[in-house]
Amino acid sequence: MQPTITIPHGWKYPCFTLRQRAEQGLIIGIKYYPSDSLLAYEYGEGWRYIVMPDINSIDEGNHLENEIKLLTPQELRAEIQAEIEKCLRQLELLKYELKAIPGGLADG
Repeated sequence: MQPTITIPHGWKYPCFTLRQRAEQGLIIGIKYYPSDSLLAYEYGEGWRYIVMPDINSIDEGNHLENEIKLLTPQELRAEIQAEIEKCLRQLELLKYELKAIPGGLADG
């Protein structure tokens, strides 16, 4: 069963989704301030996006929908490729460690 999210009647749909990559970082959360709420009165109605600037960061940013700028296809491709290369290097290191284990379990 696929997880689903229901947007209440009267709310606009968000422009961005979870795990989408933007110039600001990776979108890790989404929240909405409805028009009749105190938060909307204070900060304005609409979607807010919680963004982690870097996968190794402990910081996260809170951005309005109009502040989010997605990466270009070229930037996205380069970022994903760099992540793949990093994972491949890590895989090679783990294989090396596995071969260094004495005994027959590492033969593979």
